Amino acid sequence: MSQFEFAGIAEGIAREAGALLKSYYERGVKAEYKGDVDLVTEADKASEKLIRERLRVAFPTHGIYGEEGTRDRLESEYRWYVDPLDGTTNFAHGFPAFCVLLGLERRRAGLSADEDGEMVAGVTYDPLRDEMFVAEKGKGAWLNGRQIHVSKVKTLQESLTATGFPSQKRHNSPNIHFYQQITLRSHGVRRAGSAGLDLAYVACGRLDGFWEFNLNPWDTSSGILLVQEAGGSVTHFDGSPMTLDSREVLATNGLVKGEMVHIFTELFAGRELEPIPTPAEFAARRAAAGR
Repeated sequence: MSQFEFAGIAEGIAREAGALLKSYYERGVKAEYKGDVDLVTEADKASEKLIRERLRVAFPTHGIYGEEGTRDRLESEYRWYVDPLDGTTNFAHGFPAFCVLLGLERRRAGLSADEDGEMVAGVTYDPLRDEMFVAEKGKGAWLNGRQIHVSKVKTLQESLTATGFPSQKRHNSPNIHFYQQITLRSHGVRRAGSAGLDLAYVACGRLDGFWEFNLNPWDTSSGILLVQEAGGSVTHFDGSPMTLDSREVLATNGLVKGEMVHIFTELFAGRELEPIPTPAEFAARRAAAGR
């Protein structure tokens, strides 16, 4: 079986898992805590079980690396990264923004279990909107059968961007400083609570950029390929090539990457680019702008 057949099978599995999640969502689920405030639901576990079983039947020699604990055949040539429910907190609270993520990595002979291979297929499925994002290495990115591309917005000032915040130890996250600076310099910043959807939205041009700290391979694997195949860029915050084990991700249309990397560089160097305006200063700015 060639890599170009994998995405089609993954699409069917993601659609089945999405239908399962939707059924749980519509009747409500019981949530429990797996960390300080990290939620895991019955639906999380049921979805990963379904995906694991389907992948084992379809690809018995492939490895599986799942968010909810599945670790099978990680030394295999092919390895699936699975997030059975990206946006768990949203899901548990009835907020309609979550998805199923499957990303396929091909690993050349001789790689250790911790070294990166090449992403060759990725699927992101939003069951509430019935939106299926699919990417295959060298074959582009697609949304419900229509090829998609990143936006052509050239400046950060005109850009709509997105970010996320960790569910644990939020007080230790530096992202509030990044959020402030990008908000002041862009058309807006969104925080929807699903990195998988954020990356898919960069790929299809709904967002011009996305950044986040403390992500895992199952959060980003499918989205990395989607953005790249749609013509965009996915890197570390310093602009260096993205790696699956990275705890940070910067995805853009490529055109606003330079501005965002510059801001991140300044912040990491301790140079605050602009102080927070007082309420009076903010009101004056709005008045001067005629709003």
